[in-house]
Amino acid sequence: MSRGSGKGLSLKDKLDGNELDLSLCDLNEVPVRELAALPKATVLDLSCNNLISLPSDFCSLMHLVKLDLSKNQLQQLPLDFGRLVNLQHLDLLNNRLVTLPVSFAQLKNLKWLDVKDNPLDPVLAKVAGDCLDEKQCKQAAVKVLQHMKAIQSEQDRQRQRKLQAEREMEKKREAEQRAKEAQERELRKREKAEEKERRRREYDAQKAAKQEMEKKTKKETVHTRKPASSSRPTQPPRHKPSWSRSVLRVLLFVLFCILCTLAACKLTELQHQPLCVSVNTLYEDVVAALQNHKTLQNMLQHNS
Repeated sequence: MSRGSGKGLSLKDKLDGNELDLSLCDLNEVPVRELAALPKATVLDLSCNNLISLPSDFCSLMHLVKLDLSKNQLQQLPLDFGRLVNLQHLDLLNNRLVTLPVSFAQLKNLKWLDVKDNPLDPVLAKVAGDCLDEKQCKQAAVKVLQHMKAIQSEQDRQRQRKLQAEREMEKKREAEQRAKEAQERELRKREKAEEKERRRREYDAQKAAKQEMEKKTKKETVHTRKPASSSRPTQPPRHKPSWSRSVLRVLLFVLFCILCTLAACKLTELQHQPLCVSVNTLYEDVVAALQNHKTLQNMLQHNS
């Protein structure tokens, strides 16, 4: 195994009580798994190596109390570096750090800090100050923690404001959505009422048209029946004249036949025939009856 990864090292051989010295081992990676197996190693020296960054699982080494990362090439610390809550002494001398993670504010037990010889942000560099003696390094730890706590509080406030703004925006959207839904319901209700009113008008119009048609049909039926009823009594008179004429014709024809028979029986040689004798006798009786009737009329007229 390569020495640069640290996996070829025998960590137990380097463990002296609670101190583990891995300095000057030409490491470019931190053997986190092997370190996690040594919870007694609360003091870890990783100075003077080739470390550019720390792995994310490095922050699981929560048993560390003192950590020396000086004289490496670290450009940043893990975002959850604040998980090392038992850390009291931290040496970051001579690296390439520009800033520290906000979680740094959670290192409530940190008592000593050295961040000299890093291209720190001017504000952070001013807060940290120099670490030329024990007192300054302790002050650096206190001031940096306060600064990072202020940054964390401000970020929390910004996050809260952002969340509040998002909640208010969400409430506004919900209110707008409710207003829109209410408006749509009102519109649907109005459209439904208008549709109902339209159907009602159509129904009334159809009913009125039907009633008007029934009245018209009834009136036409009445007008049709009146001429029929008035023509019924006039039809018999039209038949009566034709019937009377037919009867009159028959009577005239019979009279003509009788006259012809009388003429034949009176003026021809047929007068001695039995039929003519009967006809002549009947004729004489009728004439006599008519004469008697005429005499009676004259008497009545005379008496009157």
